[in-house]
Amino acid sequence: MKLYIVPTPIGNLEDITLRAIRVLKEVDLIIAEDTRKSGILLKHLNINKKMFSHHQHNEHKTAAMIAERIANGESVALITDAGTPAISDPGFFLVRECIKQDIEVECLPGPTAFVPALVNSGLPCDTFCFEGFLPQKKGRQTKIKSLQDEERTMIFYESPYRLIKILEEFIEFFGAERKVSVSRELTKIFEETKRGSLQDVLDYFKNKTIKGEIVIVLEGNKVSHKKINE
Repeated sequence: MKLYIVPTPIGNLEDITLRAIRVLKEVDLIIAEDTRKSGILLKHLNINKKMFSHHQHNEHKTAAMIAERIANGESVALITDAGTPAISDPGFFLVRECIKQDIEVECLPGPTAFVPALVNSGLPCDTFCFEGFLPQKKGRQTKIKSLQDEERTMIFYESPYRLIKILEEFIEFFGAERKVSVSRELTKIFEETKRGSLQDVLDYFKNKTIKGEIVIVLEGNKVSHKKINE
């Protein structure tokens, strides 16, 4: 038996893969971040399976229990509300626990928000760094400051309620002319990507009602790269 990591659509339900559907139908148990949200997807797919809640508030406690169930002969699929589990979502502790116990882990390929946002940004994507969600309070500005000399394209996740704040902070630390691409509502009806300087993009979103999860793709430090090559 094994643990399957199964990506789920980030918006458009057509993005579920045939392999993911097959695995979800075959496993004994589905571990979900929010069983109510996942229940909507499973109902759409005509899948009726036992579900167990595994989220950021209980994952330390439940990882060992789930691994034990797999070791005792059950096959388990881990899904999250949207995208690939463990990418800024619960999953890491369970994967680590299964590896500790020599339980096979198989991760299916599938949707994740930062890849289409990166490719769609028009910024260099041969090398990049994924930073996920920045700390909301303690260590936030220290973290941003540590990225000032980063030459690679940087990727961040953010809530729509904090988009204006993070763009203002980026202007403070990276400069108003640094290029940025902001994508929201990826794969959904009102999908939108706004590209330009930090100042231009900030001005644009200040005049809008911001909805949907946000992916920010920020240009790396070209000045730092130039100094190294001189």
